Amino acid sequence: MDKREAAARQICGVLRGAGHRALFAGGCVRDRLLGLTPKDYDIATSARAEEVARLFDQTAAVGAAFGVMIVVRPEGHFEVATFRKDGPYSDGRRPDSVSFTDEIEDAKRRDFTVNALFFDPETDAVLDYAGGRADLEAKVLRTVGEPAQRFAEDYLRLLRAVRFAARLDYALDGATREAIIALAPHIQETSAERVRDELLKMLTEGNAARAIELLDETGLLEQVLPEITAMKGIEQPPAFHPEGDVYVHTLLLLSKLDAGCSATLALGALLHDVGKPATQTFEDRIRFNLHHKVGARMAEQIMRRLRLSNADTERVTWLVDQHMRVADIPDMRESKRKRFVREDGFGELLALCKLDCLASHGGLDIIDWITRYVAELKPEEVRPEPLLRGAGLLALGYKPGPRFGEILRAVEDAQLEGAVTDADAAREFVKRNFPLDVGPHQ
Repeated sequence: MDKREAAARQICGVLRGAGHRALFAGGCVRDRLLGLTPKDYDIATSARAEEVARLFDQTAAVGAAFGVMIVVRPEGHFEVATFRKDGPYSDGRRPDSVSFTDEIEDAKRRDFTVNALFFDPETDAVLDYAGGRADLEAKVLRTVGEPAQRFAEDYLRLLRAVRFAARLDYALDGATREAIIALAPHIQETSAERVRDELLKMLTEGNAARAIELLDETGLLEQVLPEITAMKGIEQPPAFHPEGDVYVHTLLLLSKLDAGCSATLALGALLHDVGKPATQTFEDRIRFNLHHKVGARMAEQIMRRLRLSNADTERVTWLVDQHMRVADIPDMRESKRKRFVREDGFGELLALCKLDCLASHGGLDIIDWITRYVAELKPEEVRPEPLLRGAGLLALGYKPGPRFGEILRAVEDAQLEGAVTDADAAREFVKRNFPLDVGPHQ
């Protein structure tokens, strides 16, 4: 038993000691039945929020009106929620009101049967009031109750259905699938931030390619990422891409992503060829001239639309923009090569390009060469201590101005190339290449 489970059992014990019913609820029960270690333990109880706050030293109210409290323990944060029945959802996200009830009614308000399971830590019994165990065994994702009603309560559940089906590698129940297809346009009524969070989970929890396929099959992909739908049927030159069109290539690349990869790598993988549909030409062969530049602009627009942070937007845009340069690294000048590999995010870029190769021609010679090159570099070779700074230029008689940066960069290039190795050589290099009598450049 891990520390988080032990802590969750202790919390339930405290609640029971005060006369309340207390059960593990939802995803942690599902994951335990699947033989997985839950990331979080949520607890459902008959205790009201104010009683939970009274029983534990450290709590935080995150939805007290809905009976939800956070119990803070050294092992982490544990959501403790009162058994409830939800009223109408007029805003398509939260119930207008709730009434506190028992675990049976609480199960009926949950989204999918596999998420409506309870576990009693006192008896080690699984409590199933919605048919979740049978669906786990059948590997089917099904809504609790009537699908259209369940989705109308919160249209984000349309995406959650796809995410869980992909992550668990389950089939969508027929009625559930039909409801998603019929209601897909309503995902536009959900905030960009919530859509973003679901998409990122799809891309990083494992089985990302299946998630995109399910989004496409249910009509959700056209609603949230039409730029990916546009990749379908965009043929590529067979010599470089024997696997098929841009959409097929992208799915194959996504299938090679590891669960738990960074969100920026996953988004870079999804969007690295997003500029190809707009740049396809038929000259001597199929070409996509400057698709990385067009793609970078499109990626930035998509990231802004999904409300990603500035830092993540810049990283994803950079990955898309730079992914075609990696193949040129072996032929670069040493200074240019070192500057490139020391860029923040280069590790992710190399990982992306490796996946790109594996999802197309399969050749990894260049990737392997770069990997060895980077591994053999010493930190002082990549970011050497400057041999000359601005004060040194002033001492040589140069006046401050725009050319200072040009001179210092040239000195660093020579240092990276191994052409200058000490301060005296750096000063001689400057005198030789940037004479003082250049007038306006001083």
